Amino acid sequence: MIAKLSKYKEVSTASIFLSASKSLSNRLLILQALYPDIEIENIASCDDTLVLQKALASQEDTLDVHHAGTAMRFLTAYLAATTRREITLKGSPALQRRPIGPLVATLTQMGALITYADKIGYPPLKIKPATLTGKVRIDASESSQYISALALIGPYLSNGLTLSLEGTITSKPYIDMTLSLLTSIGVEPTFKGSDIRIPPLKKSKKCKTTVEADWSSASYFYSLVSLSKNRSVHLCGLKSTSLQGDAALVSMYETLGVSTTILANQTIVLTKNNTPLPPEFKADLMATPDLAQTIAVTCFGLGVACHLTGLHTLKIKETDRLKALANELTKLGGEIEITDDTLLLEAHKLSFENIAQDIEIATYQDHRMAMAFAVLAELFCITIQDPMVVTKSYPNFYDDFKKLGIHTNFCEPH
Repeated sequence: MIAKLSKYKEVSTASIFLSASKSLSNRLLILQALYPDIEIENIASCDDTLVLQKALASQEDTLDVHHAGTAMRFLTAYLAATTRREITLKGSPALQRRPIGPLVATLTQMGALITYADKIGYPPLKIKPATLTGKVRIDASESSQYISALALIGPYLSNGLTLSLEGTITSKPYIDMTLSLLTSIGVEPTFKGSDIRIPPLKKSKKCKTTVEADWSSASYFYSLVSLSKNRSVHLCGLKSTSLQGDAALVSMYETLGVSTTILANQTIVLTKNNTPLPPEFKADLMATPDLAQTIAVTCFGLGVACHLTGLHTLKIKETDRLKALANELTKLGGEIEITDDTLLLEAHKLSFENIAQDIEIATYQDHRMAMAFAVLAELFCITIQDPMVVTKSYPNFYDDFKKLGIHTNFCEPH
C-alpha cells in the first residue's frame, strides 16, 4: 500500500488531541507488572504498547514483540528477574537485526540465564529462571533503553541495583524519565556523576498516574507549522514541565519559525512567527535523537542548511535512520552528507512544483520516516510507501492531519 498526501484545503487553526506517550506508558506497564498497586490512566494505544501489554499478560512460552524494540529490551530485563519458566522472546526479522548484546551481557553478570537462539548479540533470546543481584557497569553510549530496562527492575531486586555508566551518556532525558517514575511509586533513586543507585522496594505506594501526551508526536505539527504561511495548531494533553526530552522542540522550533504559547489546561498553541530563518540550523541531538528525521525534513522544506550531531544511536533504531534520510532526501533533490553520527544538509532553492509526482518515499519499516516526510504535503503532493507503519507509535496520525486540511489517499502501487 502507498499513501498520497496533499493539502486539499486551507485550515488556519485546528485542535489536536495527541496520543499518549508510549515511552511513559511502556515504563509504567513494567512497573505495574512488578507492583500491582500502580494504576495507569490514558495509556497509549499504539502497536508498541499493545504488544507489551499482551506479552506481560501472556502465559505462553514464546513471546513475539514484532517490531517493538522498547518491548524487547524492557521484557528482557523484566523476564530475567521474574520468570518462573523458560521463555523464548522473539521479534520480527527487522527487530532481530537490532542489537541487544550489551543488555544481555550486563544481565548475565547479574546472574541472569539468557542464551541466544540464533545470532550472538541479537534476538531471539531464551530466558530461564534466575536470581539476580545488581552492582554492574554498562556502556551508556549505545542505548539509554538498556539502562532504563535495568533501572525498572532495580527496586524489585532484593538488594536493589547499582549501575556505573561508562562512556558518553546518550538520550539522558529517557533515563531521567525512568528514575522520576521510580520516585513516583516510592523508590528513592540517586544519580550522581556516572553512578545510579536504586534501593530495593518491597511494596509500592498506591498511586494513579495519567500518561501525558507524546512530545515526539508533537514534532510533526511543529514541522507542519514551520513549513506553513500562517498555521495555528492547538495541541492538547502536553505538560510544559514534561519528563519527555523531546519537549526541547519548543526552543528548537522557535528558531525555525514556530512560537509556542502554553495554556493552563495542558494545551499548547503553535503559531507561525516571522523570525528570520538562520542560514544554517545547528543542533546536538545526543539527548533527543528521535527528532532528527523531523528536523532534517523541516529544514529541507524550508530550504535551510542543517547540521545535526550526536546521532550515533540512529544506526540501531528501526532502520539506519541516517542512511534512510540520505536516500529519501536525495530522491527529492536534497544534497546531504552523513557520517556515523552527523548529518549535513545543504541549503537549496528548489522549485517544489518540479518534483516528480511519481517519487515514492520509502519508510524502511520505520514509523518516524513516514511521519517526518508526510509534513511535506504542506508544500507538494508526497507519496509514502507502507504508510500504516505509523501505528507503531501514532495510530491516529492521518486522521489528525486531515483536521489540518491534509488529505490522504490510500491505494495500491501501480
